[in-house]
Amino acid sequence: MIQDIAQRYFGALDSEMRHVVATAPAAPEFDLLLQYPLGWVDETGQPFNKPTGKRIRPMVLLLCCEAAGGDWQHALPAAAAVELLHNFTLLHDDIQDNSLTRHGRPTVWKVWGRANAINAGDALFTLAYVALHQLGANTPSEVVLKIWGVFNDTMLALTRGQHLDMRFERQKNVGVDEYISMIGGKTASLLGACAHIGALVGSHDAERAAHFRDFGINLGIAFQIHDDILGIWGDPKVTGKSAATDIVSKKKSLPVLYGLENSPTLKTIYERPKFKRDDVREAVQVLDAIGARDFTTQLENDYYDRALAALERAQPQGAAGVQLRALAAWLFERAY
Repeated sequence: MIQDIAQRYFGALDSEMRHVVATAPAAPEFDLLLQYPLGWVDETGQPFNKPTGKRIRPMVLLLCCEAAGGDWQHALPAAAAVELLHNFTLLHDDIQDNSLTRHGRPTVWKVWGRANAINAGDALFTLAYVALHQLGANTPSEVVLKIWGVFNDTMLALTRGQHLDMRFERQKNVGVDEYISMIGGKTASLLGACAHIGALVGSHDAERAAHFRDFGINLGIAFQIHDDILGIWGDPKVTGKSAATDIVSKKKSLPVLYGLENSPTLKTIYERPKFKRDDVREAVQVLDAIGARDFTTQLENDYYDRALAALERAQPQGAAGVQLRALAAWLFERAY
């Protein structure tokens, strides 16, 4: 099912993105810095042609457009815009997090330096608006204006979420509600915008599009919570990461925050300057004992159910509606 969706959309999406990126003014190495994070070239500029990521966000946008009764090809500029915006955030995130690799390759800043990576991210941000500008060819101007507002609000939500995420690294006590607010911006806001924008292009109906938006936001929150569970209890054969990765890195994921709120023992463990293997094992045992996994799983299920309820209110049509439900289910198939 997912492969069928990808095959239907991705050729046209890739072509749209390449067209937009090609509008950037020429300068030595500038095109390389823009094409590399999108998976089109390697560090030397040779064709790579392995698009980075699964393109989930534009896939949701195009499906929502079609499920709302529209022609998905009319939404291609918006789909390209959200994927370029997403990659802009990744370039800056990698710098802020000192990440050395992304999608199995060295990050842009690692290859070309932080200054060049910041500049490349800024260019991708601008190109996202270049792409969005093309919507006017097939979408009424009043709808395009609404979409620009959604896009702007989403960018502010993303940067606010990233700010909170970095702040939480220094903040001694972070509540569960604070964390949900953070991931609602950093993770869920763009997925919500994709569903919202796609439905606006497809239906021109603001009330119906708001239901699609709620579907995307709740799905995004549930997905991040699911990822937090995998970061502690995930099967390494499925996730590709060692077990309890988030414990080793002392990441303040949702199960950990619940544990710190409810277990003085876990607080004591987390005050140790460096974790050894026994410390990680002890931390997981404490989380299991206080029901952190059950609490987190229940919260994931709650947001997932909210997403599906919002989707029902949106009344998605035809095969695209079926595929939206299938895509939502597929996102949560990764084993614990």
